[in-house]
Amino acid sequence: MRINKYLSASGHCSRREADRLVEAGHVSINGKIAEPGSQADENSIVTVKGKRVTLEEKKIYLKMYKPVGIVCTAEKRERDNLIEYLNYPVRVTYAGRLDRNSEGLLILTNDGDLIQSMMAARNAHEKEYEVTVNKDLRKEDLDSMREGVYLRELEVRTRPCTIVQTGERTFRIILTQGLNRQIRRMCKEFSYGVKKLKRIRVVNITLDGLKYGQTRELSEQEVRDLKKNLGIEESKNDL
Repeated sequence: MRINKYLSASGHCSRREADRLVEAGHVSINGKIAEPGSQADENSIVTVKGKRVTLEEKKIYLKMYKPVGIVCTAEKRERDNLIEYLNYPVRVTYAGRLDRNSEGLLILTNDGDLIQSMMAARNAHEKEYEVTVNKDLRKEDLDSMREGVYLRELEVRTRPCTIVQTGERTFRIILTQGLNRQIRRMCKEFSYGVKKLKRIRVVNITLDGLKYGQTRELSEQEVRDLKKNLGIEESKNDL
């Protein structure tokens, strides 16, 4: 990325200020004085007035409306990998996957503590989904799902969950665990095929305000509330 974008993404200064620093000769990349338009990446050694600046100086917290077809992986051999689709200037990763055929909310960050806390099964944080299936729903099937379903493929019983039917073939479900393709497997146990699966909430973060494929940074209040819900101590440098 251009050096002014690098310095902005690191949280060091604005792009306009970065341009001024570069023009004044205060910025170097790998030991050479930077020029306007010089390129840098996460492997570059960038200094401003002799002090190193890295992209990890600022914690990044994003929410994204993942489209269908995008794969939650950084593997470059996967043509539709999430990281290349996102094309964000700071290296971030996802805190909880969505499969290729699912859409909706992803939280992405470079905060390892947050990722670890969100991925720990013992924390049982809520994730809410909208589900459309291929035939009319039966009340007794939804009741069974609420109580917990034995998934033969995984040889495990799901935790009790909240389900609200919203139409003849649609329902909302709130899970507190993240088994592989859990909702699709739960539906399969009752001979339903999932036609559409959209995640609309993770803890306090919702899909509200995002269009299909869009990404935006979380507000400071959203991050505070998320960490509070997860029981994470907040440091002064996090926001």
